[in-house]
Amino acid sequence: MFTIERPELSLSEITERLEVSKPTAHRYATALRQAGLLRQADGVYALGPRVVELASAALAGLGVINVARPHLERLGADTAQTAVLSVWDGEAPVVVRVHDAPTGRMIRIVVTTGSRLPRESAQGLVFAAFLEPENHDPRLEKVRRERVAYLPDVVEGIAALAAPVFQGEEIVATIALVGTIAGIASGPRTATARTLRDAATALSLELGHVVEEGA
Repeated sequence: MFTIERPELSLSEITERLEVSKPTAHRYATALRQAGLLRQADGVYALGPRVVELASAALAGLGVINVARPHLERLGADTAQTAVLSVWDGEAPVVVRVHDAPTGRMIRIVVTTGSRLPRESAQGLVFAAFLEPENHDPRLEKVRRERVAYLPDVVEGIAALAAPVFQGEEIVATIALVGTIAGIASGPRTATARTLRDAATALSLELGHVVEEGA
C-alpha cells in the first residue's frame, strides 16, 4: 500500500484498503509497529526502519545469488556434499540457493530454498561473529579466527559447516556444506574446511572483497 507517491497513510485509509474492520486494522498496524516494519507519527503510518534492513539484505542477496551458482556447483562436486548459500534477513539466516549433493548417494539431504535458519545454526554463528564484532562470546571469537563454524547436530546424524562471504568489507552471505557427520569433518584444518573456505574466499573476491596478505 505504501509507495513513493504515498509514503504515509492514516488508519482509516489502511482500514479501507485492507477491507477489514478498524479494530482489526489497528491490531495489524500495532503488530507491524512492534516488529519495526511500520512507524507512527502525527496520526499517520509510514514504513519503519526494519524495511530498510530487509531491503539491504534482499539487494545484497540478489547480488550474491547471481554470482554464487558456479561456486556452489564446484564446491558440491569437490566435496560430494550439499552446498547452501544463505543471506541475513535482519534477524536470522535465510537459504537463497541450494546445490544438492551428487545423485546416487544412499542418503539424500533436502534443504529448501526460503528456509529460515535458527540463529544457533552454523550459518547463524558465522553471521553473528561478523555482524557483532563487539560480541566476545568464545564461540564467535573462534569463528572469527578460523573463518568457519561447525554444528554437529543440525538434526540427528546431520552436520553443517559454514564460512563467511564478504562484499567489500561487509559480510553478505554464508556458504555451508550440509551432510552426514561422517561426511562433514569438524576441524578447521580438515580438507573439507579448507575447500569450503577457498570457495567462500573465491566468491568474496568476485564480489569485491580484498583479502589481506597472509589471511
